[in-house]
Amino acid sequence: MTRRIIHARIDLPIRQISGVRNSGMAQVLRNKNMATRFQILVEIAANQPYIQQKDIARRIGVTSQAVSEYINKLEKDSWISSDGRSRYRVTREGVNWVLKALRELQQYSTTAERALTNIDTWAAIAEIDLKQGETVGLAMKDGLLFATAYTGKDARGITTCPAQKGEDVGITNIEGIVTLELGQITILEVPDIQNGGTKSVDLNKLRKQLTRANLVGAIGVEAIVALQRVNRKPDYLYGVTQAAVEAARSGLSFAIVCTSSESPTLQQKLADENISYRLVDMRKR
Repeated sequence: MTRRIIHARIDLPIRQISGVRNSGMAQVLRNKNMATRFQILVEIAANQPYIQQKDIARRIGVTSQAVSEYINKLEKDSWISSDGRSRYRVTREGVNWVLKALRELQQYSTTAERALTNIDTWAAIAEIDLKQGETVGLAMKDGLLFATAYTGKDARGITTCPAQKGEDVGITNIEGIVTLELGQITILEVPDIQNGGTKSVDLNKLRKQLTRANLVGAIGVEAIVALQRVNRKPDYLYGVTQAAVEAARSGLSFAIVCTSSESPTLQQKLADENISYRLVDMRKR
């Protein structure tokens, strides 16, 4: 059986490095078009303003025609500027995109390195009493890795020590894939105080939406008060966006109660992380 590498720890999300099933992979690694754009922008930045298209093509291994087409698109997108005489410069928009892509690559590299350097033994929670050297099944529940009785299906591993139910246990010789579906992020948008604040919130609708979430965060005073009015204490008041991203990548659903003025910024941050979300208006109708 082919061995697949997974990364897991008790308090943080499991991430598959071989056969990645979540959105943690950098965009430039998933999309050939973006990868080529990235390479062209780096070549221009390193040699601007004097660089010819044929030199770019030779360095990145594509045809001069392909480079010409990409440069035309980059100019239309305002990522580079040119005076038409092989004088190209990367614009501020282009620089910002390259820096964002570099951050994604660095984050993915860190994840991959951590997985590969910690491949021997993983930590899991014993779902039953286990003996040392026992073959166990592996499954994700509420964002945590559990070791249970092996049924002959799905992922499996061997315990490195005995453990009672509920204890942490080391797992080695892991084979198969631990299935992990991305969790759902829901933005519950409440009006700012200028538009009525919590007095304009449909509290019954808010209660119903909150029952679907494993975790809840709040952004803005109005959001905190809205949660107080439905007797729901937020799990997160600080670092809400990153907590929601990590939760979704761990397979957990996360509701973010957010003021309408903060909502666009929140949506952009989630988009930057390549995380999908659902937006629900909490105003009374």
